[in-house]
Amino acid sequence: MKENYILPQKSELKQIKISDIIFPTPDLKNIFESKAIVIGKWIIRWIESGLADKSVEINNLLPSKADFAYFLGVSVGTMQNAFRYAEDQGYLESKQCIGTMIKDRSNSSSALRKLTSKRETAINEIKKYIINTKFKAGQNLPPSRTVALIIGCSANTTRLALEYLCREGILEHKFKNSRESGWRIVTTDFNYELNESVKQKTLVEKVSCDLKDFIAKNHKIGDKIPSHSELSNILKASIKTVHDALSVLIKEGILLPHRGRYGTTVIRMPYEKQKNEKKERSIFASAQETAFYYYEKTQNRIKEMIAKNYEVGDKFPSILELAQTLDLSPNTIRKAYQNLAKEGYLAFSRGRYGGTFVVDIPETGEETFKWLAVNPQYAEVYNIQ
Repeated sequence: MKENYILPQKSELKQIKISDIIFPTPDLKNIFESKAIVIGKWIIRWIESGLADKSVEINNLLPSKADFAYFLGVSVGTMQNAFRYAEDQGYLESKQCIGTMIKDRSNSSSALRKLTSKRETAINEIKKYIINTKFKAGQNLPPSRTVALIIGCSANTTRLALEYLCREGILEHKFKNSRESGWRIVTTDFNYELNESVKQKTLVEKVSCDLKDFIAKNHKIGDKIPSHSELSNILKASIKTVHDALSVLIKEGILLPHRGRYGTTVIRMPYEKQKNEKKERSIFASAQETAFYYYEKTQNRIKEMIAKNYEVGDKFPSILELAQTLDLSPNTIRKAYQNLAKEGYLAFSRGRYGGTFVVDIPETGEETFKWLAVNPQYAEVYNIQ
């Protein structure tokens, strides 16, 4: 992977409170720049001062945008843009479900994994527009609202993208204050993505691409891939994101999940079009089917208990009691109870005299016919078709 991503844990990060900030607040009355930029520059000065006197540290979490907005008397939107300005300058880094933290500027190679923002998409689209329209240095761009219509982004997102390009030296303001028609091209010497439409990439899409690269480099067809937690550490993404990325590869036919020790295996290399089918794979049930089999098997076992030992109106053991008796998880028993209640064999009642009661006696002898898994060696020995 090109970047050295980090995966911070929110519980381990120190949260800065508004009451901890003793730095002089910015003057927002007599200014020649937008409030967002003035506040963004103030945040940078506060961070530099705090790091110098050690009142703040790298990776400290900032107060929320709402708290900052109330503290400075501005809107949350203005604070959002101010945070973005400080982030563009390399002082902050934000991550969904964690917050905005002070970035280590001395280690530019490490970064948080996050989705491609709408503004990043707009930045690339504006660059493409400049090149495709053959603008030259010194020429003026149309008003930002016109640019927004051309690139298919909102006016606010487009304005933020234009301001970013100004800070990068690609554009400049014609006036001190940003106006609708105040954008002049400084240079056309910049990089941009050439594909027809750069869509906003979610974090799951990004991790899915990295997971494909990881599989292509480290695995072959038939290999079992690492667990969710191991992949989380390798890809520097949350377990939930890894789970969603694996689901994408499963739908694409690259991976096949199984319950138990067989885990999730590679059935097609990521950048190959054809599946390399194996004989043993044809008798592997999917994880969803095996889950169905497992719960159905538990339900049939409970039905036998009801038929042999209970009568209509009898109180049935609680979920925890039966889980201990059958050596199964309470969640498995709970799902079995719910399905049996839907079938009309059990009923639930609350209160002091409540519980689970038998309302009908099931017929026994039902079986399920799903294969869970077969050792690939057995499949080869017995030449299973």
